[in-house]
Amino acid sequence: MTIRVLQIIPTLVRGGAEKQLTELAIALPHDEFDVHVAVLTHTGPYEDTLRSHDVPLTLIGKKLKVDPFAYQRLKACIKQLQPDLVHTWIFAANSYGRQAAFAAGVKHVVAGERCVDRWKAWHEFAIDRYLAKRTDRIVTNSTGVRDFYSEHGIPADKFSIIPNGIRPFEPTGKLTRQQLLDELKLPADTKLIGSVGRLWPQKRTKDLMWAAELLKSARDDTHLLLIGDGPQREALLRFRNEARLADRIHFLGERDDVRELLPLLDCFWLASGYEGQSNAIMEAMSAGVPVVASDIPGNRDLVVPDQTGYLVPVGDSADMARKTQLIIDDPDRAAQFAEASRTRMIQEFSVETMVYRHAELYRTLVSE
Repeated sequence: MTIRVLQIIPTLVRGGAEKQLTELAIALPHDEFDVHVAVLTHTGPYEDTLRSHDVPLTLIGKKLKVDPFAYQRLKACIKQLQPDLVHTWIFAANSYGRQAAFAAGVKHVVAGERCVDRWKAWHEFAIDRYLAKRTDRIVTNSTGVRDFYSEHGIPADKFSIIPNGIRPFEPTGKLTRQQLLDELKLPADTKLIGSVGRLWPQKRTKDLMWAAELLKSARDDTHLLLIGDGPQREALLRFRNEARLADRIHFLGERDDVRELLPLLDCFWLASGYEGQSNAIMEAMSAGVPVVASDIPGNRDLVVPDQTGYLVPVGDSADMARKTQLIIDDPDRAAQFAEASRTRMIQEFSVETMVYRHAELYRTLVSE
């Protein structure tokens, strides 16, 4: 029997949930699962990946925060497809998608909570609790997300924890360290520290910038590369220039070659105040880059202190600088961390394991 699955997500921009949905949709066994994707608002880079693997995609065209017309279009899409199971991803899709699936008579509905969403207001948590009552399972990627939502009234036993999947790093040689240094006009002995993520409050980018300033006082060869874009970009650029760090902190913006750039780094930073399970950390570890990250639940699932990198208290830029100096000053330690990081990603966070566990969940629910 073929199980028809409809995955619903707000966008297909470069984000963690979008990446995991794409990996899942293209890798579920096609002889057993008929996978479709519905995008609420707008597509993005992952659309090409889905279409190249012949995954049917429907754009709903949601334009407003409360958009009854988009809801009706989504419900009509679900009725036409008649899926055996609907799996929604993150808040907008969890709200519109689940309600539309219930209204369309779908028997099995799975939701996806991917992050510790401290931004949510009381009414958004109320929507989550209301819809959870009729939801078969809620898939999340870490115990931290499960515990967060349990504290907000959703029973812990409603959750299935399936860690994110990462593909083994395969160097392409398209970008060399010297080419990157030439692009940035930096000397050959530069130590490169990088961070990948959206420039917005959750990521606490200013903490990274302060850490870079402190590290500068200890070493004269360190440079911070901020990869990504977002609403705080202009404010952060002003902060960098006012702090006279323009020669040490480089805004690289959105890049299509992040996978090639990561292994050229000497250390990877993430200072987030909250996360689900960081794809950026996983990709850095897969590329063999030691990580120094904030000590929060999602990061604790990935970084093993003194084995693959270090965890530091949220907001402690001084400790981030100190721990980074330990790595940079000791090439043997850095090499051990790099190898342990690669091994951990291969053994415990493979795409194959992530897909297998989703497939098992879908089979179980549909058979019931």
